[in-house]
Amino acid sequence: METTLEQAPPKVELQQWAKLIVQFGLAAYFTYNISSGNLTNYVNERFAWLSYVAAILFVLLGAATYLQLRHYHRVPEHQPVGWGVIAIVAFPLLLGTLIPSRPLGVDAINGSINLTGVNVGAAAIVAKDPLQRNVLDWLRVFAQTDLPASFDGQPANVIGFVYREPDFPENHFIVARFTVSCCVADALPIGLPVYWADQTTLPEGGWVEIRGDFEAGLFRTEKTPILQAQTVAQIEQPDHPYLYP
Repeated sequence: METTLEQAPPKVELQQWAKLIVQFGLAAYFTYNISSGNLTNYVNERFAWLSYVAAILFVLLGAATYLQLRHYHRVPEHQPVGWGVIAIVAFPLLLGTLIPSRPLGVDAINGSINLTGVNVGAAAIVAKDPLQRNVLDWLRVFAQTDLPASFDGQPANVIGFVYREPDFPENHFIVARFTVSCCVADALPIGLPVYWADQTTLPEGGWVEIRGDFEAGLFRTEKTPILQAQTVAQIEQPDHPYLYP
């Protein structure tokens, strides 16, 4: 047995319309992030297809709710979705709409950055042209040996953002990136130590392209390859600032 919309309490009708708005709102939100390119601010590129699926599902759910309300003029006999559930589903939509989409940057590091031990899929990286390696590639290569000096003289050309801490050696900073395995919830800040005599002219968090050679040296208390910068150019943030393991 079903109850017509006219016989249903006004509260039920209002809840159905609220559900409809949230469903179409989420469909529009996913579609906007896909079309604008903002999707990679949230998820690994490999999992972008899930957002396409989500957009389609929310369109279908919204269409079903609309037809139920306007075409058939009926509401289900079972208990409709309550306000609590609607609020929980609407909350991420509200946050995503009100908070501008932007990738993680220097403010998200909070004093913890990985300089060693990134050793996922390193075998293929070893054969890669050194000038084509990014920050993640170099950390993978470094993890293959306990001899930092074995990289002395190797050229590098990397980009990242400037990160500093008070206890860094003089004229040193870290060129940093975030890796994202699945989504920003598992984002990991990584970086390479850089020596550059004019490093104080570089804004904290600003993006730079660095060319130079590695030379083993002490950074804090560990001996590690340090990129001796020959040129440091300030650049715009890349369209896809994350690296994907």
